Amino acid sequence: MAKNLVIVESPSKSKTIEKYLGNDYKVVSSKGHIRDLATTGQFGLGVDIDNGFKPNYVPIKGKSSVIKALKKDVKDSDMIYLASDPDREGEAIAWHLKDTLGIKDKNYKRVLFNEITKDKVLKAINEPTVIDGNLVKSQETRRILDRIIGFRLSKLLQSKIGAKSAGRVQSVALKLIVDREREIEAFIPEEYWKIIAIFPEYEAELFKYKDDDIELHNEKEVDYVLERLSPEYTVESIEKKEKARKSKFPFITSTLQQEASTKLGFPARKTMSIAQKLYEGIDLGDETVGLITYMRTDSIRLSDDFVKPAMKYIEENYGKKYVGYVKQAKKKDNVQDAHEAIRPTSVLREPTKVKQYLSNDEFKLYSLIYKRTLASLMSDAVVNQTTIIFDNNDYKFKTTGSVLIFDGYLKVYKDYESSEDKILPEIGDNEVCSTTNVEKSQHFTQPPARYTEAKLIKELEELGIGRPSTYATIIDTIKSRDYVTLEEKKFKPTKMGIETTDKLQEFFSDLINTDYTRDMEDDLDSVADGKLVWNEVLRKFYDLFEPRVKNAFSDMEKKAAEETGEKCPECGNPLVIRNGKYGEFVACSNYPNCKYIKKEEVKVVEICDCPNCDGKIIERKSRKGKLFYGCNHYPKCKTAYWDKPINKKCPECGEMLTEKNGKIKCSSCEYKED
Repeated sequence: MAKNLVIVESPSKSKTIEKYLGNDYKVVSSKGHIRDLATTGQFGLGVDIDNGFKPNYVPIKGKSSVIKALKKDVKDSDMIYLASDPDREGEAIAWHLKDTLGIKDKNYKRVLFNEITKDKVLKAINEPTVIDGNLVKSQETRRILDRIIGFRLSKLLQSKIGAKSAGRVQSVALKLIVDREREIEAFIPEEYWKIIAIFPEYEAELFKYKDDDIELHNEKEVDYVLERLSPEYTVESIEKKEKARKSKFPFITSTLQQEASTKLGFPARKTMSIAQKLYEGIDLGDETVGLITYMRTDSIRLSDDFVKPAMKYIEENYGKKYVGYVKQAKKKDNVQDAHEAIRPTSVLREPTKVKQYLSNDEFKLYSLIYKRTLASLMSDAVVNQTTIIFDNNDYKFKTTGSVLIFDGYLKVYKDYESSEDKILPEIGDNEVCSTTNVEKSQHFTQPPARYTEAKLIKELEELGIGRPSTYATIIDTIKSRDYVTLEEKKFKPTKMGIETTDKLQEFFSDLINTDYTRDMEDDLDSVADGKLVWNEVLRKFYDLFEPRVKNAFSDMEKKAAEETGEKCPECGNPLVIRNGKYGEFVACSNYPNCKYIKKEEVKVVEICDCPNCDGKIIERKSRKGKLFYGCNHYPKCKTAYWDKPINKKCPECGEMLTEKNGKIKCSSCEYKED
């Protein structure tokens, strides 16, 4: 019987750590949170508002068996190590475990695994701490805030306009998208023109007349300039200078999500899921080890334990001139610096050396993290930039060229940053260059672009809204609620998304905005630092918020249901479109007096033969209305696919191939068609 019990969040992490600790330790998993707020009490909040916002916690559905097993393990152990993730959420999980399992102060220790490697795990076990009550209260305050806002506003919007939900951060993120759409709609394009002189080896663009910037608004102005140009362009000045091109900082959670989105095409949810696996441990044959440090962080700091061997690695593999320095950034007010940046746990675990143990996507993300970290410690790239100004009857033309003369950090990061040379020919001062090939082109100013996932994450981070670890959930929520659609990988608000935002701004403009949400994050940080009392923060918020909610329930106009033009066959009243748990449906407008619901005519769309029986794969819908493809012999045959099968077998494993957005891949293995 093990005398020491270690409780972590993840089952895969528990297997990795148990191998390091030996027979004296038993490592088990809580599988995340085991308790949450109840849905009883006033407004179903699970919070006693009149008694200092005392929370009422209950086991999460399905966790009773986990709790029962953990209690038995605790009873059989002398010392319990609470090793949930090293952040506020993990601190709260550790506290809930201690409280739920009845662990006494003398029988527990709190340990923090910032990276899952044998030496770091053993070091953490030998340097335990205790649960940080301020961090727990900060997380608890956030959870209660989100419960109050989410429950109260969601019920309001559901009853008034049929919207599905609202939230403290999700509604602000949606507002950003709606505001951007309105900027685009209000944008009035302005005409402008360019004049470019084309030479055999380069082009030069008109940018000034004498010493003043020139703007051409119509073709008449352009033709006026063209009439005054001669074929001769005299070199007025040549400027050559070396410019340093600095590498970026190592990854934090938000920048990893952004870069993985733009460079790898990964949604934030996918990036965090893969990063979690890389952190928790990968079986490398002779050892199981975490390949990266903890992936929820907003610090760019790198430890000396990593920097020193990394600098040595750079010098030995690339040369002394490639060794750079540790980059320092001004610390933002709301940065939690408890963790390092996201980095490889060892500089010696090169991506190519571990590739065989990783899936294709795991390899891509690990390579990005590894190379970004190494590049951040390498010397600057150096570019030789040349700018030539030509004069043609007082009209000034400019051309610029650049040549990379030292690649520096691009030696390892060139796959993610372009460094194409633009070489200009050797031209002397006052030299006259001739051309009659002059092009004019019409352009129009463009509205601001819609947010991509990466740009939205960047905006939320810069505004100080939410936490990087929550961005993936925020984005998933506004998509799943049908508040936004994706067009060319950019967010466009739906009619419901716009209406939801407008109603919230009509009644809660002083609370659902970037400034208030950012200030609330600052208050939560102050609770974590012990500078503010948690329930005083909640009381200040609630006394401002609840009167607004009551006013909105009273004054917000209820949206009339949309009529279909049909009459109810049972009572003759108009049929209307309603929103239900699983999407839209048609029902009688005289509800609840008449409970008629029109049955949807289901059109069976056959896709192909079922590979596992003599049935047919048909289009089906899940309980939540999501389209999938399943066998018509269900439940006898449970063959199903989220992507559309194409009645063609995988050449590698023989399973069905599927198609999505024009891309064909295997439903089972990692095979993809070009």
